[in-house]
Amino acid sequence: MSAQDSFEEISILKEIAELLNEGTDTNTVLSCVLNQLLQVTGLQTGWIFLIDEHGKHRLVADEALPPALASNQKRRMCNGTCWCINKYNNQQLNKATNIIECKRIEDALNEKAGETCGLTHHATVPLRAGQERFGILNVGAPHKTHFEKNELALLEAVAYQIGTALKRIKLTQREQDTALVAERNRLARDLHDSVNQLLFSLSLTARAGVEMTNSADVIQTFTYIQDMAQEALGEMRALIWQLRPAGLENGLVSALRSYAEMLGLSIHTTVTGAATIPGKVEEALWRIGQEALANCKKHSQTTEVTLHFQASEAEVKMTIKDTGCGFHYEEDREIPSLGLRNMKTRTDSLNGTFLLKSKPGSGTEIEIHIPF
Repeated sequence: MSAQDSFEEISILKEIAELLNEGTDTNTVLSCVLNQLLQVTGLQTGWIFLIDEHGKHRLVADEALPPALASNQKRRMCNGTCWCINKYNNQQLNKATNIIECKRIEDALNEKAGETCGLTHHATVPLRAGQERFGILNVGAPHKTHFEKNELALLEAVAYQIGTALKRIKLTQREQDTALVAERNRLARDLHDSVNQLLFSLSLTARAGVEMTNSADVIQTFTYIQDMAQEALGEMRALIWQLRPAGLENGLVSALRSYAEMLGLSIHTTVTGAATIPGKVEEALWRIGQEALANCKKHSQTTEVTLHFQASEAEVKMTIKDTGCGFHYEEDREIPSLGLRNMKTRTDSLNGTFLLKSKPGSGTEIEIHIPF
């Protein structure tokens, strides 16, 4: 390798390192890095899959995909499997590989799915930091069927930089999540020690006012103040529960049962299976369960609710069902309320599935599946 080539490679690595060090959002960082890598190497096409511990891949960045791969909202890239993912999952992909024929392109050609623009092969590089693996980087160019050793070495160096950045982002997110929980706990304590106590004092004062007068108008006023204070106390307790559920340390189901009882609901719970649930999944299920129970209280016109919780080593399933009035809903229509959409968003963020079933007069059922 010439001195000029070495200088160019160092410059490329420096530019990419600067991009990786600046970003905190995974998708944005990977899109920028892929674009920069293709520009400086003269390659034209690339994509990045992140792959979870269960072997499920997710397309997080792509650049200049040919129409055969980009059509139908990149369905061919997002679904199914391929040789590079299989090799990765079978622990057979440990370094930059030259060269893998692309099964996705081959299938597109066989199905006459559109133009491939001369792209037939790609190099594949695993993304990792130490023993921790994150996914794969694929790059190619029209009619290119071979990568030189120096090209593979550069791709491997870039892939290692990406893996290190992904680990940093992951650790940063974990720190932020821990700080968020701590802040919620602090806010819950402050609300309990200040506003909650003031409302309780106001309620006692109003009650004393009722007992100290014989005037009907004054009694009515104090009674109204007392009722409003009690209602505000109930709202405050619910808010404190949302911020820091007293009892979540005893288990998610126990916390949801207590929350339902606080709302005045009669809840029947069943639990099957046993597994250690990751904190992020437990937090999401807690928020989803809160929203579902609050909806039962506000809209179902019943106090009867059932909660079924099923856990295994690979996933958790939670079902909350009421026997209330229900509403008209079809699966192919948009979810009707903000609360329900928030439940789905939380589920989707953890690669889970959200199912909503409801009919007028037949109650409402929420079913959540989350893998981990």
